[in-house]
Amino acid sequence: MRLYGLVGYSLKYSFSKDFFDNKFIKEGITDAQFSNFEMEDVESISKLVKELPQLNGFTVTIPYKTSILSIINRMTEDVKKINALNVVKVKRLGEDPELEGYNTDTYGFERSLLNHIKSYHDRALILGMGGAGKAVAFVLEKLGIHYKYVTRTYNEGAFLYDHLSEEIIASYPLIVNATPLGMFPDTDSFPRIPYQGISNKHFLFDLVYNPAMTLFLKKGKEHGALLQNGYQMLCYQAEEAWRIWNDR
Repeated sequence: MRLYGLVGYSLKYSFSKDFFDNKFIKEGITDAQFSNFEMEDVESISKLVKELPQLNGFTVTIPYKTSILSIINRMTEDVKKINALNVVKVKRLGEDPELEGYNTDTYGFERSLLNHIKSYHDRALILGMGGAGKAVAFVLEKLGIHYKYVTRTYNEGAFLYDHLSEEIIASYPLIVNATPLGMFPDTDSFPRIPYQGISNKHFLFDLVYNPAMTLFLKKGKEHGALLQNGYQMLCYQAEEAWRIWNDR
């Protein structure tokens, strides 16, 4: 039985296992299983790979998308540039397993974004500079969309949340929430930005998909913005992960 899984710290919010369980049933895949692995640290991930010889690959979520790079043997140029990954392929050609790192968040975000974006969504704010935010920035740069990060602490070239104004919000018609704010079970949280600056020309993209309608999106809806949550992105990136795991 081939084993795949999701690695993270707290996985109660994730739909990944449901996605793959349903995929296996729908496509008649009977020799594969998908499990959740809640890990205390990166060293525990290395131990997991050695203890489960049937583990062929796994996806990676909060908070290990960047720290896991320390145990990766090979990685794509995209991963090197972004400095974050979300997919690992386990290769067992010798005594010690080798880990290959990939980033399919970029693939999933780009495909989902292009399904909805308008030509005037040409300037973007990325809320958060973690692994997900870096993947978003990679895609926006590729598409020629000017962007700036928004952070809680000072980073050169980024806006601070406390310094955002309605005028700044109004001048960036694409706003991407790449933080876990609003994610189950913390559904009462949301990015603290001046939502009064949002109009019906805005596109709010929330990488969170559980719940489907976060407070971030609800506040955007009140001002007529175009909305998108992260579920479609999850599906796209998961299918790409499956392709990578099974690409011989």
